[in-house]
Amino acid sequence: MFDLSWSHILIVLVVALIVVGPKDLPRLMRTAGQWMAKAREMANQFKTSFDEMSRQAELDDLRKEIDALRNQRPLADLENQSLLLPEDQPDRTQTEPLIDHSAPEKALEPEPVFAPGDKPPAP
Repeated sequence: MFDLSWSHILIVLVVALIVVGPKDLPRLMRTAGQWMAKAREMANQFKTSFDEMSRQAELDDLRKEIDALRNQRPLADLENQSLLLPEDQPDRTQTEPLIDHSAPEKALEPEPVFAPGDKPPAP
């Protein structure tokens, strides 16, 4: 915005020294520093409030999208279908046996565990 080079700043300081005088120059610089601090604080508050407003706008957009998805109800057709519960299902054991009873059952024995270096017994 302002294009101030070192030569411009030096000219402003020399003019301030001549106009204000060496006695009041420190007080002027302190006051200018306080004004700058207030200006920076106001700029930071503006930036923070702007960020908060943009974040709030994003949240509002997300809420609208979620409401739109809720209104679409993609799983609504599942509510209308009649679901078969296990007691409502036909008995399938009469037509298709799930377990083959013709084969003799073998008792499953756990296999022995051997330590490293042990030899298993001969069958």
